[in-house]
Amino acid sequence: MTETPPVAPAGIAGYGADADALVAQYESVAFEQVLGGLLHLFPAAPARVLDVGAGSGRDAAALARLGHTVTAAEPTAELRERGRLLHADTAIRWVDDALPGLPLLGEPGDRYDLILLTAVWMHLDAAERAGGLRRLAGLLAPGGTLVMSVRSGPVPVGRRMFEVPPRELPDLAERAGLRLVHRGERADLHGRADVRWLEWGFTRS
Repeated sequence: MTETPPVAPAGIAGYGADADALVAQYESVAFEQVLGGLLHLFPAAPARVLDVGAGSGRDAAALARLGHTVTAAEPTAELRERGRLLHADTAIRWVDDALPGLPLLGEPGDRYDLILLTAVWMHLDAAERAGGLRRLAGLLAPGGTLVMSVRSGPVPVGRRMFEVPPRELPDLAERAGLRLVHRGERADLHGRADVRWLEWGFTRS
């Protein structure tokens, strides 16, 4: 019997076709620039890290070089393969998986001290965000930290994005057993004046 291939997540529409330009954009800014406002929440190495929507692997590679054990979940094949080649010198476990279900991260040992989502959350609709947050909370180890940056601004042509209400994420997190420990905001690093980034940090007791 022929297996039916998995349906690609709706949120990755357009990313494969633009992979080369996107990789150049992602790699043009440093890990420390993108996540500087959240780094104080990161655990000391070695820790188990999951980078959801890892893109070109910029953040996953930086964390691996710091001594963490890193799993990079990226559903866009073109980005995943470019990331493998670009960061071949780092020990990253690449997985073809995506929110809201992350079905391939279901082994008993799949628990993480840090889960990172950079520019991912706004690709999910309201129902996907609710289910996705519960899934992420279940993948956190006790005492683990979930950090994310969420885009706010106009939706680029050909992309699937949603404006996330500011109060929604803390409410979902509380219902999932997570505690809010950080909320911040920064300007866009690529000079787009109409784009802002909200930064969030949560911990699991």
